[in-house]
Amino acid sequence: MLTVISDTHGTDDHRLTGRTLDAVREADRVLHAGDFMTEQVLDAIDAECDELTGVVGNNDRPAVRARLSDVATVSWEGLTIVVVHGHEHTETALGMLARQENADIVVVGHSHKPVLTDFGGWTLVNPGSYADPRRYQPAHAELDVMAGDVRVRLRSPDGTPISTTTVER
Repeated sequence: MLTVISDTHGTDDHRLTGRTLDAVREADRVLHAGDFMTEQVLDAIDAECDELTGVVGNNDRPAVRARLSDVATVSWEGLTIVVVHGHEHTETALGMLARQENADIVVVGHSHKPVLTDFGGWTLVNPGSYADPRRYQPAHAELDVMAGDVRVRLRSPDGTPISTTTVER
Protein backbone atom coordinates (compact mmCIF):
# COMPACT_ATOMS: atom_id res chain seq x y z
CA MET A 1 0.00 0.00 0.00
CA LEU A 2 1.03 3.59 -0.66
CA THR A 3 -0.27 6.30 1.68
CA VAL A 4 -0.51 9.95 0.66
CA ILE A 5 -0.76 12.81 3.16
CA SER A 6 -0.27 16.57 3.04
CA ASP A 7 -0.53 19.84 4.91
CA THR A 8 0.32 18.70 8.43
CA HIS A 9 0.99 22.28 9.58
CA GLY A 10 2.53 21.08 12.83
CA THR A 11 5.29 22.41 15.03
CA ASP A 12 6.42 19.50 17.17
CA ASP A 13 4.64 16.21 16.33
CA HIS A 14 3.16 14.33 13.38
CA ARG A 15 -0.49 14.86 14.38
CA LEU A 16 -1.34 11.42 12.94
CA THR A 17 -4.33 9.65 14.49
CA GLY A 18 -6.71 6.76 13.82
CA ARG A 19 -6.78 5.21 10.36
CA THR A 20 -4.36 7.85 9.05
CA LEU A 21 -1.70 6.75 11.55
CA ASP A 22 -2.39 3.08 10.78
CA ALA A 23 -2.15 3.73 7.02
CA VAL A 24 1.20 5.50 7.44
CA ARG A 25 2.55 2.61 9.52
CA GLU A 26 1.20 -0.08 7.14
CA ALA A 27 2.37 1.56 3.90
CA ASP A 28 5.35 0.40 1.88
CA ARG A 29 5.89 4.06 1.14
CA VAL A 30 4.39 7.37 2.26
CA LEU A 31 4.17 10.45 0.05
CA HIS A 32 3.79 13.86 1.71
CA ALA A 33 2.81 16.79 -0.53
CA GLY A 34 4.35 19.50 1.64
CA ASP A 35 3.68 21.83 4.54
CA PHE A 36 5.23 19.73 7.29
CA MET A 37 6.35 23.15 8.63
CA THR A 38 9.16 22.05 10.98
CA GLU A 39 11.97 19.50 11.01
CA GLN A 40 10.44 17.95 14.12
CA VAL A 41 7.26 17.16 12.18
CA LEU A 42 9.20 15.81 9.20
CA ASP A 43 11.27 13.56 11.49
CA ALA A 44 8.21 12.41 13.45
CA ILE A 45 6.39 11.33 10.27
CA ASP A 46 9.55 9.70 8.91
CA ALA A 47 9.87 7.69 12.14
CA GLU A 48 6.38 6.22 11.67
CA CYS A 49 6.89 4.82 8.16
CA ASP A 50 9.16 2.51 6.18
CA GLU A 51 9.93 5.04 3.45
CA LEU A 52 8.96 8.70 3.19
CA THR A 53 9.08 10.87 0.08
CA GLY A 54 8.16 14.48 0.73
CA VAL A 55 8.27 17.80 -1.08
CA VAL A 56 8.50 21.41 0.04
CA GLY A 57 5.31 23.32 0.79
CA ASN A 58 4.87 27.08 0.88
CA ASN A 59 4.78 27.11 4.71
CA ASP A 60 7.81 24.91 5.33
CA ARG A 61 10.61 26.46 7.34
CA PRO A 62 14.17 26.76 5.96
CA ALA A 63 15.41 23.60 7.71
CA VAL A 64 12.70 21.54 5.96
CA ARG A 65 13.34 23.27 2.63
CA ALA A 66 17.02 22.32 2.90
CA ARG A 67 16.11 18.62 3.13
CA LEU A 68 13.41 18.36 0.45
CA SER A 69 12.94 19.26 -3.20
CA ASP A 70 10.06 21.08 -4.87
CA VAL A 71 9.13 18.06 -7.03
CA ALA A 72 9.54 14.32 -6.51
CA THR A 73 8.90 11.58 -9.06
CA VAL A 74 8.50 8.01 -7.84
CA SER A 75 7.70 4.68 -9.45
CA TRP A 76 5.26 2.43 -7.64
CA GLU A 77 3.49 -0.72 -8.87
CA GLY A 78 4.23 0.15 -12.50
CA LEU A 79 2.93 3.72 -12.18
CA THR A 80 4.82 7.00 -12.34
CA ILE A 81 3.73 9.39 -9.60
CA VAL A 82 4.77 13.05 -9.43
CA VAL A 83 4.46 14.91 -6.12
CA VAL A 84 4.35 18.72 -5.79
CA HIS A 85 2.79 20.97 -3.19
CA GLY A 86 0.73 22.73 -5.85
CA HIS A 87 0.84 26.32 -4.64
CA GLU A 88 2.67 27.35 -7.81
CA HIS A 89 0.72 25.16 -10.25
CA THR A 90 -2.49 25.81 -12.13
CA GLU A 91 -4.47 22.87 -13.45
CA THR A 92 -2.89 23.49 -16.87
CA ALA A 93 0.61 23.49 -15.36
CA LEU A 94 -0.13 20.23 -13.55
CA GLY A 95 -1.27 18.69 -16.84
CA MET A 96 1.95 19.83 -18.50
CA LEU A 97 3.96 18.37 -15.62
CA ALA A 98 2.08 15.08 -15.94
CA ARG A 99 2.88 14.90 -19.66
CA GLN A 100 6.50 15.98 -19.16
CA GLU A 101 7.09 13.26 -16.54
CA ASN A 102 4.85 10.71 -18.29
CA ALA A 103 2.98 10.54 -14.99
CA ASP A 104 -0.02 8.36 -14.28
CA ILE A 105 -0.76 10.23 -11.05
CA VAL A 106 0.03 13.77 -9.89
CA VAL A 107 -0.18 14.34 -6.13
CA VAL A 108 -0.74 17.87 -4.82
CA GLY A 109 -1.62 19.47 -1.52
CA HIS A 110 -1.94 23.15 -0.55
CA SER A 111 -5.73 23.57 -0.84
CA HIS A 112 -6.51 21.20 2.06
CA LYS A 113 -9.43 19.95 -0.07
CA PRO A 114 -9.47 16.18 -0.68
CA VAL A 115 -10.00 15.58 -4.40
CA LEU A 116 -9.64 12.74 -6.92
CA THR A 117 -9.95 13.83 -10.57
CA ASP A 118 -9.37 11.77 -13.71
CA PHE A 119 -8.06 13.99 -16.49
CA GLY A 120 -7.93 11.24 -19.12
CA GLY A 121 -4.34 10.05 -19.18
CA TRP A 122 -3.49 11.10 -15.65
CA THR A 123 -5.21 11.31 -12.28
CA LEU A 124 -4.96 14.17 -9.79
CA VAL A 125 -4.81 13.13 -6.14
CA ASN A 126 -5.10 15.77 -3.44
CA PRO A 127 -5.27 13.96 -0.09
CA GLY A 128 -6.48 17.08 1.67
CA SER A 129 -5.18 17.56 5.20
CA TYR A 130 -5.68 15.01 7.94
CA ALA A 131 -4.51 17.47 10.61
CA ASP A 132 -5.60 20.95 9.48
CA PRO A 133 -8.63 20.49 7.21
CA ARG A 134 -9.83 24.08 7.49
CA ARG A 135 -13.33 24.10 6.02
CA TYR A 136 -12.95 20.67 4.35
CA GLN A 137 -13.22 17.12 5.59
CA PRO A 138 -9.97 15.79 7.12
CA ALA A 139 -8.50 13.10 4.87
CA HIS A 140 -5.61 11.09 3.50
CA ALA A 141 -5.28 8.84 0.43
CA GLU A 142 -4.52 5.13 0.22
CA LEU A 143 -3.42 3.41 -2.98
CA ASP A 144 -3.46 -0.36 -3.38
CA VAL A 145 -3.51 -2.92 -6.17
CA MET A 146 -6.93 -4.36 -6.96
CA ALA A 147 -7.48 -6.80 -9.85
CA GLY A 148 -4.33 -5.58 -11.59
CA ASP A 149 -5.19 -1.87 -11.42
CA VAL A 150 -4.53 0.65 -8.66
CA ARG A 151 -7.41 1.73 -6.46
CA VAL A 152 -7.10 5.21 -4.97
CA ARG A 153 -9.24 5.88 -1.90
CA LEU A 154 -9.69 9.06 0.06
CA ARG A 155 -10.43 8.23 3.69
CA SER A 156 -11.10 10.21 6.82
CA PRO A 157 -8.91 9.68 9.91
CA ASP A 158 -11.67 7.51 11.38
CA GLY A 159 -11.48 5.27 8.29
CA THR A 160 -14.69 6.38 6.60
CA PRO A 161 -14.37 6.22 2.79
CA ILE A 162 -14.81 9.59 1.09
CA SER A 163 -14.11 8.91 -2.59
CA THR A 164 -12.58 6.19 -4.77
CA THR A 165 -11.17 5.97 -8.28
CA THR A 166 -9.20 3.39 -10.25
CA VAL A 167 -6.02 3.99 -12.23
CA GLU A 168 -5.24 1.43 -14.93
CA ARG A 169 -1.69 0.07 -14.99
